[in-house]
Amino acid sequence: MQDQHINDIVKILKKELKVGTLPIVSHLAADQRDPFVILVSTLLSLRTKDEVTELATERLFGLASTPAGMLKVPANKIAKTIYPVGFYRVKARTIHHVCRELIERFDSRVPDNLEDLLGIKGVGRKTANLVISLAYGKPGICVDTHVHRISNRLGYVKTKTPDETEFALRAKLPRRHWIIYNTLMVAFGRKTCKPVSPVCSTCPIKIYCGRVGVTLSR
Repeated sequence: MQDQHINDIVKILKKELKVGTLPIVSHLAADQRDPFVILVSTLLSLRTKDEVTELATERLFGLASTPAGMLKVPANKIAKTIYPVGFYRVKARTIHHVCRELIERFDSRVPDNLEDLLGIKGVGRKTANLVISLAYGKPGICVDTHVHRISNRLGYVKTKTPDETEFALRAKLPRRHWIIYNTLMVAFGRKTCKPVSPVCSTCPIKIYCGRVGVTLSR
């Protein structure tokens, strides 16, 4: 694809986007922009299906809705509450650690910048970018497996890791697309541009796609 085609691609995928296809964190952000909810839900969502994350988030925030309140809930109870999210015991301990840092370092407030968020153990670039973009409406580029795969498959970037993809996108993706880019690519990746055997025959942006690395499609 040619770089300028990214504007047409974003426009088309926005039209294709439906409320029912929104990633869970994007869906939560559309309903409310509570940074703490977005942060914790994103931590729960790692390597976990959206439907599982959604129910686990609802159950967990039924127990507590603030960092201080969450710390009062024993880690083993948090683990039981968020089960069956992936690595639920590890995530329960991570949630406790994050809450403790929010209280001690940030007066219980979730930071609104990458540097502070990345300084919290357990918060990676994907999580930090989602928080600043979805909770605070600040430009951020969240790169997960869908964003990494599709950006390379289109031929828009040529990178080997999600972190490399983020920095490549920061250098060339128009800033006005930063916040929506993850939501669009995740929805598109789940429905059409799948990891194996993408549905190229009905793809709405196939005229722009370089089909890099695609050997089998439908």
